Amino acid sequence: MRPYHPYTPDQSDLLPVSLAQAIPPEDPVHAIRTVLPRLDLRLIHAAYQSERGRPPFHPEAMVGLLLYGACCGIYSSRKLAQACGDRLTFMYITGRARPDFHTIAHFRKRFRPVLQDLFRQVLELCREAGLVRLGHVSLDGTKVRANASKHKAMTYERMLLRREALEAEIARWFEEAERQDAAEDTEHGPGDDGFGLPPELREPAKRLAKLQEAQERLEREARERAAAAGQEPAPAAVSPKAQTNFTDPESRIMHTPDGFQQCYNAQAAVDAASQVIVACEVSQAPTDVQRLRPMLARMVALHGRAPEELSADAGYPSEANFAALEEAGVYAVIAMRRYHRDEPPDADPAPVHSTNRWPHRNRMRERLFTPEGKARYKLRKQTVEPVFGQIKAARSFRQFLCRGLAAVEAEWALVCTAHNLLKLANAGRTA
Repeated sequence: MRPYHPYTPDQSDLLPVSLAQAIPPEDPVHAIRTVLPRLDLRLIHAAYQSERGRPPFHPEAMVGLLLYGACCGIYSSRKLAQACGDRLTFMYITGRARPDFHTIAHFRKRFRPVLQDLFRQVLELCREAGLVRLGHVSLDGTKVRANASKHKAMTYERMLLRREALEAEIARWFEEAERQDAAEDTEHGPGDDGFGLPPELREPAKRLAKLQEAQERLEREARERAAAAGQEPAPAAVSPKAQTNFTDPESRIMHTPDGFQQCYNAQAAVDAASQVIVACEVSQAPTDVQRLRPMLARMVALHGRAPEELSADAGYPSEANFAALEEAGVYAVIAMRRYHRDEPPDADPAPVHSTNRWPHRNRMRERLFTPEGKARYKLRKQTVEPVFGQIKAARSFRQFLCRGLAAVEAEWALVCTAHNLLKLANAGRTA
């Protein structure tokens, strides 16, 4: 009979097995375990010191659990809690701690600002390792679906019609309730309790309250926009096509490859030399053109200077953006919407007098036709697009779990932090 490898699943080891030695050395859990003591978690420690009761889980264990979960594409609190008991690597990063999903979700919500700041701290470690050079940076945005359905959105015009219908329906139910009360008083006497709302009325009343809240939100946003523009709006100065979502009011309908979806616009600036994300943000803007200057400001705030070069696709060109890049001393190559590979620079159908009106735009168009400009722009596709592919495909991040702009900003920062940790771990192995 052919021999087999020994198979003794119930046999115990004479000496305890070290989890660190049982995990392959190339697993990123080792890099995260090395980085955790270098992170500034003093705010979490201070919050725990002022509490009484049962001892909490160690902050390094909880932070390591969230970071390693993001590296593995696990974001749900329930799945993270399950992994703490099922997977060897999660047992190692938590020190065999077994937090339940309530504890994980509460920790992520309570210490959201600290977790968001981890992006800056890990970025500093990448800079110390020589992974952040800011020679050439590529900027791009990707639409990430919100934790809300587009079918839960409604236009202001439809709200007004639906509100009238609901108010009429509720009025009919009140009339019916009064009629039934009168009939019951006649039959049973005036002491019978017949003044409660019938079950059929409760749901329309709830929907009406939701509609009123959404209508007031759209009107408030219209007044804020008018005030920012120095105008005095009328009480109902809201576009009939303006939409809001009942599940996540801060998300927006955006165009994606899968059609129009309820999304947020997630931005990332990536260093071409290492594919490290050097700046990130989440916004409600459906288009990218509004996000170039805020992202440039973020890079300056995080690194103390602007990148030497910046490339971006055709979603970012504007005269104001080009002027801001030139003022910051950044050599930019940004695709123009009417730019074609075989089109000569003087084929722009714009009027001749636009040369003086759009000087930065015309200089950018000329730069794109130079051999140097074409070579620098080619870096964009091999820099930022693979990063989005790794985040969305390899680590399965295609939809936010949280709701609200502040919450999804922290969630996106954690995802980008995990990406940079993996780059840092890979650099350590190849060094």
